[in-house]
Amino acid sequence: MLYSLLSPLGSDFILFNVFRYITFRSVWALITALVISIVFGPRFIAWLQRINCRQPIHEDVKAHQVKAGTPTMGGLLIAFSLCTSVFLWGNLENRYIWLALFVFLGFSAVGFWDDYSKIHHHQNRGLSARAKFWTLTLVSGIVVLILLSDPGYSTRLSFPFFKSINPDLGWFYVPFAMFVMVGSSNAVNLTDGLDGLAIGPMVVAGLVFSVFIYASGHVHFANYLQLEHIPGIGEVAVFCSALVGAGLGFLWFNAFPAQVFMGDVGSLGLGGVLGFLAVLCKQEMMLVIVGGLFVVETLSVILQVSYFRWTGGKRILRMAPLHHHFEMMGIPESKIIIRFWIVSALLGLMALSVLKLR
Repeated sequence: MLYSLLSPLGSDFILFNVFRYITFRSVWALITALVISIVFGPRFIAWLQRINCRQPIHEDVKAHQVKAGTPTMGGLLIAFSLCTSVFLWGNLENRYIWLALFVFLGFSAVGFWDDYSKIHHHQNRGLSARAKFWTLTLVSGIVVLILLSDPGYSTRLSFPFFKSINPDLGWFYVPFAMFVMVGSSNAVNLTDGLDGLAIGPMVVAGLVFSVFIYASGHVHFANYLQLEHIPGIGEVAVFCSALVGAGLGFLWFNAFPAQVFMGDVGSLGLGGVLGFLAVLCKQEMMLVIVGGLFVVETLSVILQVSYFRWTGGKRILRMAPLHHHFEMMGIPESKIIIRFWIVSALLGLMALSVLKLR
């Protein structure tokens, strides 16, 4: 909105030229989303308490019983601050901005449906796994087909460290990209089990992908770093920055001990758009590094369930996902969270460090 209104004035008033710069608008998109979250957060949490949006507590983890009654669906606060900031600072004529919003809001809508079902219906069971999977698949499928309708968008893959390996998947890219988005959404959802555990790595991932997306949208940076240049996607760096700001603002209230939980409306939306960002800038394989913490958490569940079925009841971990295993070992929740944040930050730095090593 501000871009459309003020950037044309740059020809007459040089001060308004700053609105043409993605970097300027990205910084202010972050600040705006952060301020909105912090300002409206207390009223929003009070509203969730009034309408009785309470988080169902895992009965197997005794340390979590003190969290009973904490409001959930805080992902709505993330969505509000993120979307408001993007509308203010983004170039709303850019199709990729709208695709990012569509993925985020589409996946968040499925999460909202699941949260609402848990709270008000079906004895806290929520949506069935099948219903959740197919609705997320539908949203991701629509987005991938729209992306591939652009003649300039390729179906090739790129690999970290190996610049000469770029296999073209053709139409097989459609189910692959859908898997990336749906898998990413479920990975973040599984990680969201401790106060601030999921939103911290999401902030790191948002920062890292803002760099990748800005570089891929800039022809000179893309050529220098040997990234695939995709005209127009640099604008999505504004979305990434707003995502970071909204995440930090939510963390203000979600940090241990949490005043609010994000719920599936937050975790599914954040995870889905994280997968979309990786697909958009052709860094699907890099997502394994950037979101390494989410990958490990998901693998811990897969291994636990597979081993349990294979051995007829034995377990590898005391409890899955992995963060619950550490809780069962007696490690304080706050220490687990901070250590996971450190690992996530290191993975983000690792991803950025290999940009020129491709």
